[in-house]
Amino acid sequence: MKRVGSFVGDWWRLVIPYFKSEERWIAITLLVGAISLTFVAVGLEVLFNDWNRRFYDSLQNKDEAAFWREITIFSLLAAGFIAAGVARAIVSPYLRLRWRRWLTRQYLAHWLDGRGYYRIELQRTVDNADQRIAEDLRQLGEYTMTLLLGILGAVATLISFLFILWNLSGPLSLKPIGIDITIPGYMAWVALIYAVIGTFFANLVGRRLIPLNFQRQRYEANFRFSLVRVRENAEGIALYRGEEREAEVLNQRFADVFANGWQVLFTQAQLALYQVSYGQIAIIFPYIVTAPGFFSGALTLGVVMQTASAFGQVQGALSFFIDNYTYLAELRAVMDRLMGLQKASDAKPATSIEVAPEPGRSDLGAAGLTLGLPNGQALLADATFALPRGRSTLITGASGSGKSTLFRALAGIWPFGKGQVRVPAGARVLFLPQKPYIPIGTLRDAVKYPDEQSTASDAEIVSALEAVKLGHIAGRMDEVAHWTNILSGGEQQRLAVARALVFKPDWLFLDEATASLDEAMETAVYEALKQRLPAMTMVSIGHRPSLRQWHDRQIELRRGQGEVGRLVEA
Repeated sequence: MKRVGSFVGDWWRLVIPYFKSEERWIAITLLVGAISLTFVAVGLEVLFNDWNRRFYDSLQNKDEAAFWREITIFSLLAAGFIAAGVARAIVSPYLRLRWRRWLTRQYLAHWLDGRGYYRIELQRTVDNADQRIAEDLRQLGEYTMTLLLGILGAVATLISFLFILWNLSGPLSLKPIGIDITIPGYMAWVALIYAVIGTFFANLVGRRLIPLNFQRQRYEANFRFSLVRVRENAEGIALYRGEEREAEVLNQRFADVFANGWQVLFTQAQLALYQVSYGQIAIIFPYIVTAPGFFSGALTLGVVMQTASAFGQVQGALSFFIDNYTYLAELRAVMDRLMGLQKASDAKPATSIEVAPEPGRSDLGAAGLTLGLPNGQALLADATFALPRGRSTLITGASGSGKSTLFRALAGIWPFGKGQVRVPAGARVLFLPQKPYIPIGTLRDAVKYPDEQSTASDAEIVSALEAVKLGHIAGRMDEVAHWTNILSGGEQQRLAVARALVFKPDWLFLDEATASLDEAMETAVYEALKQRLPAMTMVSIGHRPSLRQWHDRQIELRRGQGEVGRLVEA
């Protein structure tokens, strides 16, 4: 019971927000419509059950007029059943589609808010967040509607047909076996006991599917991710002749998928063996029970068929959890994965680096800045420094000393640390990492990114591209492409600099942003920045001595192995 309560509680917390959202009225209307159509279907089944008795009685009595009358009635019932079926095929899927759209927006906002996606990737608190949003949200709505409508239909069927079966089966006397007891509506009791026993054993067999389905989603996502990595790094793998190694990794990933798939298959086969055996016994049982009465003439063929139909409906309703155990197991796994994503997105460090605009401030600086790695290792402790407006600063240091971490902290995205970063109010600040991000889209959008409000004209964009020696692609402004796969590493870095020329920041931070350029091209890029953005304050992180000439000041981040770093004016 504790597991059932936990399941229902977790399900409620995941499901109910949509029905309280801004879409609640249309969501509730569609839900009520789907439930109503489910009850209509049950009502039609009751009418079909009664029709069975009359139809088979007409056959037994060789009453041709009654036969054709029942055929006409069947046609009307069938038309209603078809109409209800078509309506159900529209209403429930449409509700699921709208629900998925709302959930996707909410989860995307939650995942992106406060850079939760960044923390998750740094800490690896959950795997494959993208797959959880793309697949698990779809399955949440799909399994929920299937099971919810199934349960309501089963309850309505049970109530309707239990009354019919109770009346049809009559009392059963146990006097022939020496027990002076009469059981009223005995077949209803038999169906109930049969279903309870069946549900117990189905749970015993099928509960192993819950962890297996959880792992299946993980292994499938890992395999897809590895395939995508090969596709996105095709050139590097080809140059390294890494095909054999990649094949080994991919086959190992799929080995996990296969091993898990075999375990799922074996468990489902065991469950299927039990479910099919259970169902087949239930088919023949009512005929065995009613056969003596039929052969003695006490029951008509119509009553036998109606009793068998009613028993099947009651047994089917009571066996809902047996027949849908796989769905329940998969829904449990989906819920666990979504709650894991929610928890990881909500998890924030106890301390944080505060980045705040300050009215009247002219320089950009940090106070009490402490930085660490995800494993707790300290990089910088209680550092205070200023980056004056108009004085370009070069930050240097040994590889691994923490320069890029400092860059991320000043950008406000590094979650492991504390202190304050003060920025002049209203200042336009842009950060260029070593590996630029270029969205899939037009070249125009790639240069303007992320400034959606940019009013830069095509002429300005072309001029910026020409300034960084990318004039040869300026004619492809409207071409939609995956530019990361088209441009070389150096071209991508130059496109990022063109982005800065269009954005016109007050403060520009470059973290090895020209590392893929030769010195001549690096010189051309820095000259373009200096000439076109004379009022900009530039802060660069890099190793090359050639960078020194473009900066007025140099700060070195010194940190020995296992030590806490310190900033030293060079």
